[in-house]
Amino acid sequence: MNSQSKSKHKILGLLLLAFIAPVVIAKLVLSLNLYHGGATNHGELISPETSYTSLGVENTNPKEWQLLYLLPAHCDETCRERLYILRQSHTALGPDQVRVEPLILTHPDSDLNALKDFNFNTHTVNPALSHWLDEQQLIIVDPLGSLVLRYPQVKGREAHLAQGKALIADLRKLLKLSRVY
Repeated sequence: MNSQSKSKHKILGLLLLAFIAPVVIAKLVLSLNLYHGGATNHGELISPETSYTSLGVENTNPKEWQLLYLLPAHCDETCRERLYILRQSHTALGPDQVRVEPLILTHPDSDLNALKDFNFNTHTVNPALSHWLDEQQLIIVDPLGSLVLRYPQVKGREAHLAQGKALIADLRKLLKLSRVY
C-alpha cells in the first residue's frame, strides 16, 4: 500500500513539475533580460512619442503620411543622394504614393539650388522640429502628425540604396496596417 501511495505522489509531482517548470523558466528569462524581442522595422522607432502638436508645429497635410528631410545649408553629394533616394522611394510605392508626401523642410540658410532637379514640396522648418531632423535624417510622420520612424544619415551610394529599400519596406507595412485614409 505504501509503494502505491509513493507512486501516486511521484506521478503528481512530475505532473506539477511539467506545468510549473515552463512558467518558472519564462519568469527567469524575462527577469534576467535574456529575451530580446524581434522587430521587423528597419528604421529607428522614435521614442518617447513625439508629434507635431508636442513640437508646436502645424500639420500641413493632415490626411497624408509624410517623409521629412531638412535641406542643409550646403547640399553636398550625400545630400543629393538623400534627395534622389527620397524621390525614388516615393516613386517605388506605386499606387500608394498618393498617400505619402515627401516634404523638404528649409531654413533661411538652406541650399535651394539643390532642389532644381527635384519636384518636392517645401515648408519652412520650426526650431523644435529642426532638432529632430539634424544630421540629414529622414523621418516618417503618420497622418495624425506623430513622428514614427527615423533613418539616420549614411555614407555611400550602396548604403543609401539599402536604406531606400528599408524605407520602402517600412512604408508599405505602415500603409498596409494604417486605418487612416
